[in-house]
Amino acid sequence: MPTPIAELRQRIAAQRTDNPAMYGAVDFSIQPERLLLDGDIAGSELRSYPKVAAKLLENTELMERMAAYTLMGDAVADPYAAFMPEYGFRRLVDLLVEACDKGVDKVEGAPAELVTFIRAMEATPAWVDMAKVEEGARLHRVSFANVAPWAIRGAFVATFMNKYAALPMALTGTLSNKTAARRIKETATFFGTSVLPGALARFGPGFKAAAMVRLMHSMVRFNVLSGGKWDQQVYGIPIPQVDQMPAGLISDFLISSKVLKEGRSDFTPEERAQIELSRYRCFLLGLPEDLLAETPQGIVDMWNARALTLRAGFDETTCGGLLRATLEADLIDTSTPQGQVRARLERSFAKVYFMQNFCNGSEKAAARFGVQIRAIDKLRATAVGVGLMGQMRLYGVAAKTPVVRHLADQRLVGKVRGYLGSLGHAEFTTDAAKYKPTAAVKPAA
Repeated sequence: MPTPIAELRQRIAAQRTDNPAMYGAVDFSIQPERLLLDGDIAGSELRSYPKVAAKLLENTELMERMAAYTLMGDAVADPYAAFMPEYGFRRLVDLLVEACDKGVDKVEGAPAELVTFIRAMEATPAWVDMAKVEEGARLHRVSFANVAPWAIRGAFVATFMNKYAALPMALTGTLSNKTAARRIKETATFFGTSVLPGALARFGPGFKAAAMVRLMHSMVRFNVLSGGKWDQQVYGIPIPQVDQMPAGLISDFLISSKVLKEGRSDFTPEERAQIELSRYRCFLLGLPEDLLAETPQGIVDMWNARALTLRAGFDETTCGGLLRATLEADLIDTSTPQGQVRARLERSFAKVYFMQNFCNGSEKAAARFGVQIRAIDKLRATAVGVGLMGQMRLYGVAAKTPVVRHLADQRLVGKVRGYLGSLGHAEFTTDAAKYKPTAAVKPAA
């Protein structure tokens, strides 16, 4: 059952008293500029779909829930991150890694906040079916192994299209080529690790990666809220729960949209397995069950409701800088002629992927966001796309052939591991000393 709105509001307010080191100066009675609650469809990120928005506005309970989670951080990871002044960020990371690898009961002197954090992740909800999660991971391996190395940059660019949601990334220094590349690789590392066999089991690498991502997000919240680099009246709180939905549930949204377009009201067994993988992965990342809808219509409505409560806004300094840094980031080793060719192909494919999936296929719309699509980009992207379609079809046939199904999956696992190896070691950390002020934020008085 969904959490009652009144209880949600109590939890929001409790963040200030339960975690004063992080939220003591935050006034949760303020409605930030980013949060739209007055039905201003034209001013929202859902402005291109007025009929969809008008119907959503009739669901007042959903809209109130979305507004509430716009002011909610991570109730179990945030208190642990608030120990940074006492422990230092490196010590907090080391303790978390030890707790993930050995069990929190084996960590000598583990603070109670770390115990609560890990126990919350271990409290697997009754709705989780690990057999379906594993099947979902197997199915996702096909697209991740073949498409992700080409599309990850384009998908990452899409997270910077709104200044209210993108600002924390700008503050952490992601405006630089090097830092942007590191964040892209960390994102790819988490999602790639999560589709490996057994990765999301308690002592699997995906479980640990999820814990590290949560701690990194909480560290960002602590650093920007305590460092005088944040305007609460404009931006609310950094990285609220609703801003973690797009990355965690984009595949669910695309699958659900396809189901509804085909006139269906439920998922096929294969689609359901992929949905359950995403839902459990999002649980490990800290998203509350209230945001993890399980039906096609529920998932699409949740996604769109988030867009309807988010004020539209593209800031050249914040969004434009992040876009440029992401497009310029070096993701591929170009020390060889083959690497140089692949890098050019990958950048072009990522730009076209962004245009097709996040700009409704409009070159003009992509250009407004600073992504220029040239004729050579289209040519390169087409060449890559044809190759990817061939690979996907080949693996699709192999998956349905009993004799070669297992061998094909082993090959996919090897490709995922090889890609992860090329990304290097993911730190999943954030250092306040490297944060960069941005003109979008008012300096502390």
